[in-house]
Amino acid sequence: MGDAFIRHIELLGYEKRFFPSQHYVYMFLVKWNDLSEKLVYRRFTEIYEFHKALKEMFPIESGDINMEKRIIPHLPAPKWFDGQRSTQNRQGTLAEYCYTLVNLPHKISRCLHVVNFFKVRPDDTNPVTDSQIKKPEVFLLPKDSKKNPTDITGPIVLQTYRAIADYEKSSTSEMALKAGDMVDVVEKSESGWWFCQLKNKRGWVPAAYLEPMDGPDESEEQEPNYAGEQYIVQKSYTAVEEDELTLKEGDTIEVIHKLLDGWWVIRKDETTGYYPSMYLQKGGEANTSVKSELRNRSAPPRRSTIRNAKSIHKQSRKQISQETYRRNSRKYIQSRRNMKENFQNKANVIIEKNEPEENKPKAQPAVPPRPSKDLILNRCTESTRRKIL
Repeated sequence: MGDAFIRHIELLGYEKRFFPSQHYVYMFLVKWNDLSEKLVYRRFTEIYEFHKALKEMFPIESGDINMEKRIIPHLPAPKWFDGQRSTQNRQGTLAEYCYTLVNLPHKISRCLHVVNFFKVRPDDTNPVTDSQIKKPEVFLLPKDSKKNPTDITGPIVLQTYRAIADYEKSSTSEMALKAGDMVDVVEKSESGWWFCQLKNKRGWVPAAYLEPMDGPDESEEQEPNYAGEQYIVQKSYTAVEEDELTLKEGDTIEVIHKLLDGWWVIRKDETTGYYPSMYLQKGGEANTSVKSELRNRSAPPRRSTIRNAKSIHKQSRKQISQETYRRNSRKYIQSRRNMKENFQNKANVIIEKNEPEENKPKAQPAVPPRPSKDLILNRCTESTRRKIL
């Protein structure tokens, strides 16, 4: 393989740190040509010094000789004191800077100066901290930051989860776990794959292998909705467990319970069972590249299939049996049918009541009696009197 180079740099947000004194660092997810992804932290003063050195290396491309030939993006100088407001407001500019930097000609974007600056450093994997000082606060950049660069969420303290069993990753984008590992969850996808951070490692982890620290139940999970939401199967799946369903691409189903581990309870006609949520698309919803990428991956494992799972909670996770899903689903379907039949019966009664009235012949106007001869002679004109004489 040739020299390493950067494929993409994504600004994730920034951290507010409190050791050795309060300061701010930006979080970058750097994607390399070997398909690895590394998380690095950089202060803005470091980034600006890197930027100045890059301009000196490429004076033509930086516009020092002719401004019309400048292709290296601008970057504002740091303020005398960089507080949280300036750190936050600078994110849109910094995200755009990284995007432009990576897409410059290879002699710039793949030079050693760029590659070495974004390589993982020891303090990226093991930042200097003090156990007596509070944990850094994390502020994530919203996904639509290009449209709203100042609309920043925060502070977001990432949720910590615990691994209930060992997990061996099956692709470079995943992250291996050991039972008892404590991870910070960066993103919870409804597919059942969660993007997590463990020290210097980041990657996708099956939600089924994680449990919250405060209790066994997921308060975020919705209650079953037996009315159902219509979804379309985007990828076929053959059932492995008895409580799963086998469906073909293009089938229309109803989702009655969305679970965080990515296995939703669905209804096909009157049959219910589990199906991978990543293979479903809501009716009328446009397809996206992110969803297409997820559907190319395998479905996450289910909690019931994890061996040697050890929870720290005495009370087991609350579960609804498949028989309960079927029974409640049948009740709802029957009540919906009864309502439909009652509505049709009422409509028929109204039609029957209206039919006799519609069939009755309409009343004809009465014909007035012919006036008598004496009446005509007394009241009519001369020409009318002549006709009866």
